Formats: sequence, structure tokens, C-alpha cells
Amino acid sequence: MSRIGKMPITVPAGVEVTIADGNVVTVKGPKGTLTSTFHHEMIIKQEGAVLTVSRPNDAHESKSLHGLTRTLLHNMVVGVEKGFSKELEVNGVGYRAQKQGNQLILNVGYSHPVTMDEIDGITIDVPAPNKIVISGIDKQKVGQFAANVRGKRPPEPYKGKGIKYTTEVLRHKEGKAGGKK
Repeated sequence: MSRIGKMPITVPAGVEVTIADGNVVTVKGPKGTLTSTFHHEMIIKQEGAVLTVSRPNDAHESKSLHGLTRTLLHNMVVGVEKGFSKELEVNGVGYRAQKQGNQLILNVGYSHPVTMDEIDGITIDVPAPNKIVISGIDKQKVGQFAANVRGKRPPEPYKGKGIKYTTEVLRHKEGKAGGKK
């Protein structure tokens, strides 16, 4: 039995979960609404304020989907209640970020500024020129957009210049003088 898949999901007050035919689950909460379709073999049940996910058999595919389905459901419940956010840090001389309207403008060492449009369900906040906060209710969209922003100028290993997550730890390399003794 999957250790993650068998854990129940408690639905907090203010969050409403509806399960329709074909495993279409809609979660409504104070931050918004998320809808997702899960694999037809997974058994999703709601008993009061508790959601449980079970599998029909011990086939390899069912075992794989069991924990995944439970985690995705849990992320939906947490997303509509609290939301998700990722913080990015811009490091480098002259590197900065700013927000104009619904666009993120990055000056990260290229000959031109890099612009990125805000997508549906994502909000971008730039509290300081070297800090970017991406937030939303869908964990996948938040993470993917943060990865796209980081991908515009990933941190380099010598000085650490670039865009990195605030929780990311970089391993610095020695320069060319490091090998001489």
C-alpha cells in the first residue's frame, strides 16, 4: 500500500469539494476554484470533511497512480485555501527586475530587456529590484512559471550571477587561479 496514497485529506472549513462522474474533481475555496480530471480507475471518496483515495488492484499502474492522485488532490485543497508562492532572487551587477502592468521586465545582462507576460492564475510581485514573488492557487503553474523565469538567466557557478530561488544553495567553483599552488 502506498504510504502517501493511503493518507486521508482533511478538507478545511470554507473549502467545498465536488466529485462528478469520470473522476472530475472540483475544489472551491476562498482563493478560487480548481478543476481536474483524474484517472478513471482511481476511487475517490468523500466522507464528511475527509477525502480518501484508493486503488482497485495492485497492478503496477494502479500503484503508481495512487500516491500521485492523492498528492494532486491535496495540492488542489491547499491551493484554494492558502495558495502557493515561489520567491526568486536576482543577483549580479546591474541585474534587476521590475513590473509594468501585467509584464515582468528583467534586465539580466543581455543587450535587451527580457519581458514575460503574466499568465492566468499567476500573480507576479516585485517588492524589490532584486526579488520576484510568483504566487497563485495552482502549484504546477506557479512552479512552471518560476522555472521559466529562472531559465532566462540561470545562476552561474563562479560568482553566482543570475536568477535563483531564495531557498536554492549554489555550489561555487574556484576560478582559474584556484588550481595553482
